[in-house]
Amino acid sequence: MQQTIRIMGIDPGLRRTGWAMVDALGNSLRFVGSGTIRSDEKCDLATRLKQLHEGLAAILHDMKPDEAAVEQTFVNKDAVATLKLGQARGVVMLVPALAGLPVAEYAPNAVKKTVIGVGHGDKAQIHMMVKVLLPKATFDTDDAADAIAIAICHAHHRQSAAGRLRLASA
Repeated sequence: MQQTIRIMGIDPGLRRTGWAMVDALGNSLRFVGSGTIRSDEKCDLATRLKQLHEGLAAILHDMKPDEAAVEQTFVNKDAVATLKLGQARGVVMLVPALAGLPVAEYAPNAVKKTVIGVGHGDKAQIHMMVKVLLPKATFDTDDAADAIAIAICHAHHRQSAAGRLRLASA
């Protein structure tokens, strides 16, 4: 008998981190919830990272996911912005890891290819396909919609991701 797996998708960002919960039972997906954690741009970096940590930890505590999936960071031309995003991503990966969850990573192109069928697409295509795949899904920001797409991607690739995680820890 199959067991329902609750997947947390996370789209990391320092200003806004999108999150989503999706239940997977075999090939069936059910939208559970999504939202956006915001850090206060007026605060120093350490305080903003703490705000992300506290926000994600509260969501994990309340919604009790079994697995997490995080989008990999892309490098842009602004080195300072890339470094700050990397720090936010570190916090985003640490929170579920501290809770004992396996954390998978997916490249942005892999998420898009899984959800919209091609590796390059815009936000409107992601929004449309998220609504097609999960008609009850709601999202307050592009970041939350991306987090839903990341959760969907993990639901489709979780067996191979789990295998990669087992091999990496062996």
